[in-house]
Amino acid sequence: MGGVSELIAKAIPIGIGATLLFDIWQQVLRFALKGPAPSWKLPGRWFGHMSRLTFVHPEGVAKSAPLPGEDAIGWIMHYVVGISFAVALLAIWGTAWASQPTFGPALIVGLATVGLGWFVMQPCMGNGIACNRAPNPMKARALSIIAHIVFAIGLYGTALLLA
Repeated sequence: MGGVSELIAKAIPIGIGATLLFDIWQQVLRFALKGPAPSWKLPGRWFGHMSRLTFVHPEGVAKSAPLPGEDAIGWIMHYVVGISFAVALLAIWGTAWASQPTFGPALIVGLATVGLGWFVMQPCMGNGIACNRAPNPMKARALSIIAHIVFAIGLYGTALLLA
């Protein structure tokens, strides 16, 4: 096995593992901070509207028309995105990284996911650049950074488990 097939075969479990750790972290925060359960409904709505060529929701995706199955779409895309970041990591650092993982590349990818969230996803969903329209932007930013570092730990840890 080699090339693209090896990259995909390694990226899928690494991306799933990293995303699963991210989700576990979200549940820990939910109980620690007594907050609401994480929901992927609105990201699902955002992704779902892309099929209708609507990518930006200036008034906020919550005000956009609901779509059937948006919660499922959100969860599926959450894992697809996690796997995509694992693909990016292995495409940049090579599939050999998965056999002898180091934390640096995983951390770089994890922090890059923050940037994409802040400068692509959040603005397109109507939350402004770097969550500046959130009720508490600094808290939202801090939680985002921490969660994506947890994702990086998940990339590294899953690769270690599989190596």
